[in-house]
Amino acid sequence: MLAHLKNAFVVLLSIVLSAAVAEAAIRYLDGYAMFAMPLSLPYSSASVAPQALDRIPRAAGVERAWFFSEPPALPNRRAVPEEWSRRYRKLESSESGGMDFRPSDLFKAWNSAFAGDPCKHSRLHYAPGRLFLYDPADGGALPPYRFMPDVTIPSGLVTNQIGWRGAPIENPRGDKTVRIVFVGSSTTVDSHHIPFSWPELVGHWLNQWAKAKGLAVHFEVLNAARESITSTDIAAIVRTEVLPLRPDLVVYYEGGNQFRPASIVADIPKGSPQRPPQANASPSWLQSAARYSALLARVQAAVGAAASTLDGHEWPKPDYKVVWPAGLDEADPELTYPRLPVSLNVIQRDLDRIRGDLATVGSDFALSSFAWMVKDGLVLDPIRAANYPYRYRDLERLAKFQNRVFAKYATTHGMPFIDIVGTTPFDPDLFIDAVHTNYAGTRLRAWTVFNQLLPTVEKHLADGSWPRPWPAGAPSTLPTFTPRQITFTCD
Repeated sequence: MLAHLKNAFVVLLSIVLSAAVAEAAIRYLDGYAMFAMPLSLPYSSASVAPQALDRIPRAAGVERAWFFSEPPALPNRRAVPEEWSRRYRKLESSESGGMDFRPSDLFKAWNSAFAGDPCKHSRLHYAPGRLFLYDPADGGALPPYRFMPDVTIPSGLVTNQIGWRGAPIENPRGDKTVRIVFVGSSTTVDSHHIPFSWPELVGHWLNQWAKAKGLAVHFEVLNAARESITSTDIAAIVRTEVLPLRPDLVVYYEGGNQFRPASIVADIPKGSPQRPPQANASPSWLQSAARYSALLARVQAAVGAAASTLDGHEWPKPDYKVVWPAGLDEADPELTYPRLPVSLNVIQRDLDRIRGDLATVGSDFALSSFAWMVKDGLVLDPIRAANYPYRYRDLERLAKFQNRVFAKYATTHGMPFIDIVGTTPFDPDLFIDAVHTNYAGTRLRAWTVFNQLLPTVEKHLADGSWPRPWPAGAPSTLPTFTPRQITFTCD
């Protein structure tokens, strides 16, 4: 019945609108996927202010109007199997795994070396007796999982032949194709339910730029990221999945999953102030009903905000002591310092591995600053005020230090550095939490990266180093895999 309603609505809209506009109109309404039940998460909870867009410097030849265009619809988007939707909804309603095992985890292919015996695994034992696995070609336990290849899952994620988010990979790669791969974690793969991740938008605008310049070149921009992984996982992904594709450029964006403020903080005092209650005071029936009505979702938010005793200012924090590493210059960090905060020694080690691996296939490597929604004195709406137990000013200090290390690492090794933080206007309304953006924030990040990448792109096109011909005799087989399903019962 839902399909009949959708078809009738498309016909009605097409009477007054073009076919393309009608199709766009039925995909999303009020920020929700129109024919999804329960409702998807709203993908566009904020818009980009014109002044924010205009504060991002545009590279030569870039038209402002391009920002408002989107890539063509994904040709590999397909209907979600009803059985998958049922299993997704069942786990979503039970919440038995909490943040350790989420509904989308049902449709990941877990590394068999990582999974071991699922019943003994701290995370996978929450799975409801069924998992997809794959056997890693190198036998290693990293990365912990891959997205299922060539599927659309209930969360909205669409994958290509090797399980990366986005359109099918060009195989074999054309002689006039420039291949760019983005790597990272959840802030790079982006929320599954939004139409396009920011790397996909970057690729779309690069092709608009090439067309406007009359260049006989095509940009294939791929997204190898996935949520909840670290720099060590990313290094494994580059080695096992990215290298076979011989990209011209790999761009690294990550800085959240190893960000440990405790690295500069003495023990949190015992008996410290308790975390204030969440501002969501709406009754359980309203929370459930909001999953099926955009109107009730707004009612729920209003009830929660009205009932809150918080005003959006920073919550009270424990009176802990910051201990900055002795002899470490905060303004000009020494990369070889042995005890860098927030896991930066580990991250640099992994960046070294990625850089070395990419050199074996002649790929360039670029690094970017990492954006945090944190600032001393920040005032948010009461529902989002968080980051307990660390003070905003200390988180801001560490975030700035982390990005100084990234910038210096790039300079030291002759790598392009994309300064997302220094170029994108700071606006909490573009974030849904401390590091993840809504779709408006995703688009603004993509616009920043696109414009900052263009000088590197133009340099390589001008000197003839891009696009590169595929080496004679080099294998062109995609690093795909065949998942297998297992069932199990834990005592």
